[in-house]
Amino acid sequence: MYTKNLPGGGFFVFMKRLIIFANGVIPAIESTRSLIQPGDRIIAADGGTRHALALGLLPSLVIGDMDSLAASERQRLEATGVSMLQYPHDKDETDLELAFDYALREGYDEIRVAGALGGRLDQTVGNLSLLTDPRFDRLDIRFDDGVDEAFFTRRSCQVHGNPGDSVSLLPWNGEAQGVYTEGLHWPLRNETLFPDKTRGISNEMIGEVASLSLQSGLLLVTHHRLSVVLENMSVK
Repeated sequence: MYTKNLPGGGFFVFMKRLIIFANGVIPAIESTRSLIQPGDRIIAADGGTRHALALGLLPSLVIGDMDSLAASERQRLEATGVSMLQYPHDKDETDLELAFDYALREGYDEIRVAGALGGRLDQTVGNLSLLTDPRFDRLDIRFDDGVDEAFFTRRSCQVHGNPGDSVSLLPWNGEAQGVYTEGLHWPLRNETLFPDKTRGISNEMIGEVASLSLQSGLLLVTHHRLSVVLENMSVK
């Protein structure tokens, strides 16, 4: 976050946004283009470079052990002067965790990660677990491939989508208490969601914005964009 003084006094707050392409599965690569806003910085975690290149985007940095980077991709990156932060193959962190550590050092406030969901189950669960790091509590970090969005909240949040989109609330590492929702077909009013029950699965948006809050606990929020799925089906 940084500020800019305005003529006549006052200031405007700018949020530093980072887009990370990870090496997971992206169901419809073009759907991720809508994630990128003017001024965003784009980096890739190792093999996630292929997703950026498929969109015609050149990351400003590639980070990882480079074991998933194709030789042709590496040659292209080197020829265009893209920075590469290479780590040993025998390391304790995944490439995405290294990218998150970099984002923290650089002071980014808002992070969107494409390619962190799908593919290997262990990688997907591990990626989700990364988001529960207490260091990220003050940040807005969401996994988003344009079709599915996933993030954690301890307090309140909003989901932006369309009527019919699916929203699920999954308690993580214990029960979530005092859960309230607005803009969902089946509202929750000061309720408790339990990790061994499926009460919060597959609610539906009734408008373009759904809001939720909780008094204690941790919720994994997932958003499935039905409109994007139907659009991709019609194109095929």
